[in-house]
Amino acid sequence: MLGLGKLGDLNSLMKSAQEMQQKLAEVQERLADMTVVGDSGGGMVRVVANGKQEILSIDIDESLFDDDREMTQDLVVAAVNVALTRAREMAQREMSTVVGNLPPGLGDLGNMMNPGA
Repeated sequence: MLGLGKLGDLNSLMKSAQEMQQKLAEVQERLADMTVVGDSGGGMVRVVANGKQEILSIDIDESLFDDDREMTQDLVVAAVNVALTRAREMAQREMSTVVGNLPPGLGDLGNMMNPGA
């Protein structure tokens, strides 16, 4: 006769997975409200992004409009990249609070929540 021990383990695993899914959804909601700033050119270009890696605003110092257009574009790209890198790092830190305690072999699930990494 087969015991129900394995079935109980599966039920426990499913319950844990549902709890983790809920916690991940909560983290994603918080990340939407969290912001980071990326800058370049000594702060002449500032980019604000949220934890969902969405650019919220770009501020360009007026003096750059009198300068070389190509340099200004390069500074904007650099600031955006800094902001997005910081947003990814922030998201990874927040997600690690949920996925950091996974059983061995399941720790890579955190990367599913951050496909850009």
